[in-house]
Amino acid sequence: MASIPKVQQAAVVQTAGAAVQVRDDYPVKQPDELAPGECLIRLHCTGVCHTDLHAAKGDWPVPPKVPLVGGHEGVGEIVAIGKNTNNSPVKIGDRVGIKWIAYSCLNCENCLKGLEQNCANVKLSGYTTDGTFCQYLVSWVNCVTPVPDGIDSEAAASILCAGVTVYRALKYSQSLPHEWVVLPGAGGGLGHLAIQYAKHFGLRVIAIDTGDEKRQLCEKLGADAWIDFKTSSDIVADVKKITGGPGAHAAVVTAASPSGYTQAVDYLREGGRLMAVGLPADAKLEASIFFTVFKNIQIIGSYVGNRQDAVEALRIAAAGKVQVSFASKPLAQLTETYDAMSKGQIAGRIVLTM
Repeated sequence: MASIPKVQQAAVVQTAGAAVQVRDDYPVKQPDELAPGECLIRLHCTGVCHTDLHAAKGDWPVPPKVPLVGGHEGVGEIVAIGKNTNNSPVKIGDRVGIKWIAYSCLNCENCLKGLEQNCANVKLSGYTTDGTFCQYLVSWVNCVTPVPDGIDSEAAASILCAGVTVYRALKYSQSLPHEWVVLPGAGGGLGHLAIQYAKHFGLRVIAIDTGDEKRQLCEKLGADAWIDFKTSSDIVADVKKITGGPGAHAAVVTAASPSGYTQAVDYLREGGRLMAVGLPADAKLEASIFFTVFKNIQIIGSYVGNRQDAVEALRIAAAGKVQVSFASKPLAQLTETYDAMSKGQIAGRIVLTM
């Protein structure tokens, strides 16, 4: 076994809202300190997500732990497994992914129903337990996701959160081939993957975002129509015109803006499904109760995904059906990445290398 250092480089938030500090003295849990069921992973890379920005700011209703190492889209190699671990589904040397759901008990009612993300004992990567903005990370053998051949680590990192999240939302939207789906925030990290998973499901895509760079990305990835929310005078009317009058069959709202939700109820046709994915910090979902009922609109919250959703999302990407648009940066540029993310200036994903 290669020697494991005692300390490592990690991006740490000392208190909620404090600046991120990239330190070289963060402790590494040693192999003989691992509990049964735990594993130590040498990370290759990690994606950066809006959730990480919220965790750093501490602006969600559920407070994160502090001090905190953020991040929840990591890919790396298992370098140690805790003694007395029985029936491990992974082994030393395996390439695995770390997701938002770092740990779930797998035995409670929610876990047994496939809602592992709602486990009463859940641990959240980069939120309630240290995450992937580091070189070495402790995780759990039953909860890491094996990364298949056919996809590089940087692309797999983004699939583990953004990809899984939109894949599950589309899967549970019950949309049928050739139906129309609207994707507000389509040029962003989640949205550009949602376009591709939607096309994999045989759907017709209306991409909503702003700017030439994002328009070109959405069209390149297969969007059937584009609406720029800054230049459109009436998004609802535009959606209805594109769909021939009645509106879209579904909307998967990945944008962290309340307007994306309010408009969706208006541009969905009768029986439409609104999949709520994006998490604005303080916003409320406001919709006409009368027309939500009268039009038989379904509003469904879709929160990341379970272990099987992750396996399926990675399998599709590894088969070449989904390409991740990303730029690689070193861990030291996390603060600059957060600044660009806050201003909506990132098309696709940012992946940090270790």
